[in-house]
Parts: sequence; C-alpha cells; structure tokens
Amino acid sequence: MVTKLFFYDPDPTVTSKYHYGEIALSSLGHINRRARQTYADEVAAEPNLPRSVANALAGDPDSEVARLVLRLSPVLTDRDLAAIALNQSQDHLTAIAERARLSEKVTDILVERGDNGVLKTVGGNEGAQFSDNGFEHLLERGREEPEINRTVAVRSDLTQERAERVMRILAELGGEDAGGTNANSEAGAIAQQARQQRIEVTGLLTDLAEKTRLLDDVLLMLAEEDRAYHLAQVIAREAEIAVEHALRTLLRRDTNGIALACRALDVGYPAFAAILALRARRLMFANKRIEDDLRHYAQIDSAAAERGMRFTRMKAKLSGDGTSKTIELQTGGQRRS
Repeated sequence: MVTKLFFYDPDPTVTSKYHYGEIALSSLGHINRRARQTYADEVAAEPNLPRSVANALAGDPDSEVARLVLRLSPVLTDRDLAAIALNQSQDHLTAIAERARLSEKVTDILVERGDNGVLKTVGGNEGAQFSDNGFEHLLERGREEPEINRTVAVRSDLTQERAERVMRILAELGGEDAGGTNANSEAGAIAQQARQQRIEVTGLLTDLAEKTRLLDDVLLMLAEEDRAYHLAQVIAREAEIAVEHALRTLLRRDTNGIALACRALDVGYPAFAAILALRARRLMFANKRIEDDLRHYAQIDSAAAERGMRFTRMKAKLSGDGTSKTIELQTGGQRRS
C-alpha cells in the first residue's frame, strides 16, 4: 500500500522520496528472496524510485532479484552500474549488458570482467558505446570465441575503421578453424551485409534530401527490419539533431522524446507504430503499451512538438557538446504523467 501511494504521485518531493526510501530499505532486510524479486520487478522501471533503493535491489546477491532493475532502471547512474559490474556475478553483468544505453565507462568493465555470454550480449547491443581500448579488447577476447566478433560485425553503427578491424580478425580466425573455408565465407557474408546496409542508409538519406522517397516509408522499412541505429540516423538527419541523441531518445523507457521528434517531423501513425514495435522488441514492452503510446501520439500538438525540437537544437548548441547529453524534449504542457 505504501508503495502504491508513493508511485501514485508523479512528482514526489525530496522529503517523501527520502522517507519512502528509508521504509523500503528497512523492509528489504526482512523479506525473503521471492518477495524481494516481486517488489523489484514492480518498481524496476520507475523513474521516481529512490536511488538508494534502486542500488539495493540492483546489488542484491540474487541475480533474479537484481535482473530487471539492472536492465531497466532509469535511476541508476554510470557510477552505480560500474560499481555493480566490478563486484557482482556474470548474471548481473548480463543484465547490465542488456540495458538500452551503456556508456564507455561501463562497457570497459563489462569487456574486462564478462564471460562469453556477457561479451556477445554487449557486443550486439547497439545502445552500447565503446572506447577505442574497450572495443579492441572486446575483439581480442573474441579470438577465443569467434561468435563474439560475428555479433559485433553486424552492428549497424560501426565506423569503417572498426568494421574493417572486425573483418580482418574474423578472416584470421577463419583460417585457423577446421572448417576454414566456411568460416571465411561466413566472415565475407557478414562483411558484405554490413557494408550493404551502410551503403543503403546513405542512399536513403540522399533520397530523402532529394525528396524522391517519403520519410514514413523509410522509417517503416528500417523499423520493421529492426535497424535501430539506422533509424536513429534518419531521424537525426531530418530533425537536425545528433545521431547519439536520436538513438538515446529512441531507446528510452518513456516515449515522450521519440513521440515529439516524430510528431515534429509529421510522421504518420503506421510508421510510428512500427517504431513503437521496434522499441517493444528491444525493451520488452507489452502490446498494450504500444496502444497506449499510439493514443498519446495522437494527442500531441504539432506546433508544440516543433517548439520542443527547436528548444532541443538550441540546448545542444549552447552545451557545446551535442553528443554527450541526452535529449530533453519539452512537451509544451502535454507531458504524460
């Protein structure tokens, strides 16, 4: 009852968050594993969950208790995730690797400590950013398990330099396998697929600039093919925002940002529904969530969305670093509770 009352308020005060946190932390020490997991699953995605409670759940020795909080919680900071990644089990690391967005600071630790399962998960997560050292270490560890590098190779966000580096390693590994010819053929097929997709999205952007293709058709195609990064590229170009901003907005738990960006671009319902379906696959939303988000999309005023986008672009320019800050789109009074 206390939990329901607390989360009923969409904007709790600092004092109420503190008191709720004290109550929750005290209770967690007196309930069994099953009760802790039930509670954790209920509050995992809550943006108003006190950070102290989120950390207690995320750091629970039982990975089943921690899993959804580690995967979904918007409250946990990079520092929180890094501390947990340094000290907890491989199951904890896998849950972190599944987050919609991961910073270089966190992926460096996952690559250092993770087992092959963790490395394949984070390597294929297009919301995960890698430092140069982290990316190189990931590929070197993938020499022991080529499937890791095959997973990395089909990422749509690879620079040409990184893509070529992955392909060279896969080709080397192919020569060492018992079935070397087949392995080399597979590496070549992966490389061709990655190159073809990069060429294709460049062509799509050109077509949009020349107005020979409709934005809705492009977004629909990319969403149905589950190409989140390329989808973010197109939205970023059309909305005049950074690709990193667009990708973070696309994969945030709430839809306010991506809904406003799409409304400002006058994206139609079928294309936006496909984008929501992509998000549902990536973030494990239920179909009812898609229906609710579509209804919200219908209520957004286009003029308010355009004002929000102008504010976003201005904020990015003033920050002086358009790739490091998350988009914060203003809703002009139509923010969802």
